[in-house]
Amino acid sequence: MTELDTIENPSDPAVQRISDVTKPSRSNIKTTLIEDVEPLTHCIAAGVEFIEVYGSDSSPFPAELLDLCRRQNIPVRLIDSSIVNQLFKGERKPRTFGIARVPRPARFSDIESRSGDVVVLDGVKIVGNIGAIVRTSLALGASGIILVDSDIASIADRRLQRASRGYVFSLPVVLSGREEALAFIRDSGMKLMTLKADGDISVKELGDSPDRLALLFGSEKGGPSDLFEEASSASVSIPMMSSTESLNVSVSLGIALHERIDRNLAANR
Repeated sequence: MTELDTIENPSDPAVQRISDVTKPSRSNIKTTLIEDVEPLTHCIAAGVEFIEVYGSDSSPFPAELLDLCRRQNIPVRLIDSSIVNQLFKGERKPRTFGIARVPRPARFSDIESRSGDVVVLDGVKIVGNIGAIVRTSLALGASGIILVDSDIASIADRRLQRASRGYVFSLPVVLSGREEALAFIRDSGMKLMTLKADGDISVKELGDSPDRLALLFGSEKGGPSDLFEEASSASVSIPMMSSTESLNVSVSLGIALHERIDRNLAANR
């Protein structure tokens, strides 16, 4: 392996760039920090533009990631471990990480150009759940996700990137208001199906529809909002043991999308 240059001076511009991008109070988010080999690999594969990728000099830089960066002409350097410790003081210290330019925000047209079902999250705020939903939606053929009232200001949110393992840039994730989301669903001619504990039909019946659907999942505590419920074509429930109050929203989504797998995989071919 070719020896990599090492940043040993805390005044190096790259150190300040990394310090700036980790500040939680940034108002204008143009760059973001991607941490760890798997998220870095997924983001590069999704076409995210990287300024530079780094590794701590305390660990060997992963050969496959280095090869991928070189094929994509992404600069790679090591950073002295003492500087890494200062940069990530008080939090987990990644062995590999990179600074990337945040892609433009996804639009409804990005979702419309795809063929799979659309996932709508209404008031889902737990970032770990949203990240798991991103991964599951991508794996099971959804065309995109609409986040309503999620408290997330940008999909470049570091918590969301970590929870999604870097897949958040691999499918359109649109931040939207309720009226805007409903207008898109109506204009697209999709039926809105709301997942509820006491739904009118069983989740097994979702697989019978050849049409593209919008699948709505409400907040972890309050469920879907009245505005969405009133616009729903049907409510859908997941049969389960009566002693269980409810399922985690990411688990419910996985079950619903799995019932739609034949339709969505065929639509994406």
